[in-house]
Amino acid sequence: MIIEQFINEKIGQLGSYVKAVICHSLHYTELDRFVVDTMEEWTLLKIYEETPNNARERVFWHVMHEISLHGAQSLELNLFFKSEINTCLDFFSGTGSYPIDCIGWRPIP
Repeated sequence: MIIEQFINEKIGQLGSYVKAVICHSLHYTELDRFVVDTMEEWTLLKIYEETPNNARERVFWHVMHEISLHGAQSLELNLFFKSEINTCLDFFSGTGSYPIDCIGWRPIP
């Protein structure tokens, strides 16, 4: 699977998970598990370049790292964090602009 396909597939899944957690139709631990599983899948691709190919990928890695750092439960507890993640989802859907202070780098093994 090429990088762009992987990222595009995971962006769609990530958006679904985040929205479901925010709507309380999915427990936040499921989003945490998705993040861990996605990071593990990424390592199987054996990518050693840390610079994302485009803005969508950069925002994707930003969201992944932020959820890893803060935990998905922060979407329920921290309005600023929830707003930041929603801004990223809006960017993915084409309804928003590039998020301010977005720092997204690929994890490398």
